[in-house]
Amino acid sequence: MTNVAVVGLGFMGITHIKAYRNIPNARIVALCDASRLPVDGVLAAPGGNIGSDDTLTFDMTRVKATRDLAELLADPTIDLIDICVPTLAHPKLAIAALQAGKHVICEKPLARTAAAAREIAAAATDAKGYFMPGMCIRFWPEYAWLKQAIAQQTYGRVLAARFRRVSEPPAWGREHFFDGSKSGGAILDLHIHDADFVQYCFGRPSGVFAQGFSYYSGAIDHVVAQYQVEGGAAVSAEGSWVMGEGHGFEMAFTVIFENGMVDFNSNRSTDGLRLFENGQPARTIEVAPGDGYLAELSYMIECIASSQAPTIVTASDGASAVEICEAEAESIRSGLLVAL
Repeated sequence: MTNVAVVGLGFMGITHIKAYRNIPNARIVALCDASRLPVDGVLAAPGGNIGSDDTLTFDMTRVKATRDLAELLADPTIDLIDICVPTLAHPKLAIAALQAGKHVICEKPLARTAAAAREIAAAATDAKGYFMPGMCIRFWPEYAWLKQAIAQQTYGRVLAARFRRVSEPPAWGREHFFDGSKSGGAILDLHIHDADFVQYCFGRPSGVFAQGFSYYSGAIDHVVAQYQVEGGAAVSAEGSWVMGEGHGFEMAFTVIFENGMVDFNSNRSTDGLRLFENGQPARTIEVAPGDGYLAELSYMIECIASSQAPTIVTASDGASAVEICEAEAESIRSGLLVAL
């Protein structure tokens, strides 16, 4: 059994708590937040772009609630610190938890800047505990299926790939999200998932050309990026917080292989992942149930239980994803291709 402390009880913290409750060998033993803790064992869920708004209840005789992270770091019964606080606090909290000998999972983006992200990665290299950034899309069932198809060249090599992650502006946490100096805007908080998935599937790009603009945050809130990747496939990604009212959230991809095409859209309820294989009727691909949050946290718990450091996504990957997004922002400002 892995004892888990969740730090930060906003939308993402509650999302993680719900996932842990479906992992048999994970046990939530502590909750930490500077301002928001359960009242009489009840924690109301804030809004978010994925998941329900169910309230959560806890047996507070078995769960510690505190505003002081140091109290949890000093507790030898806590194995894993799960950091779901706003981005600017990630480096301080993650490094402190690693130095305390804890295993750590830290939500994306790993840090507000690539320099700060590299500091976390350096601390993780020398730490006793394991570290993993919360890049859940690597674990999302449809994306995991795509990664395998690309790696195994099931339908031949990739000729083109387009990724899309767009939504209305966040309706929650606007004090954080709408201040680009804190959140990094949509490019760093939302689009980073696709930038990371590009490097996961195709290797770190050698260069990127991007266009985009700021709308809400003062940072980049809409981006379209074209990546130079090994093998020469035409790979692009769009990310945005500026969809119109009522649009909601959408994640999607279209990948053209030598021998077929695959198309996914999260808003198609019954046939989200469609395969169009040359010479065959179009068909829906069935993937494993669940979402990327459950899969990534299950993987982290399995790594701890088996004493094997995470390899599907590493601290270095998390830092690299921030570097790619910074290169995109530089390309938007300069109008030029930026080498990586």
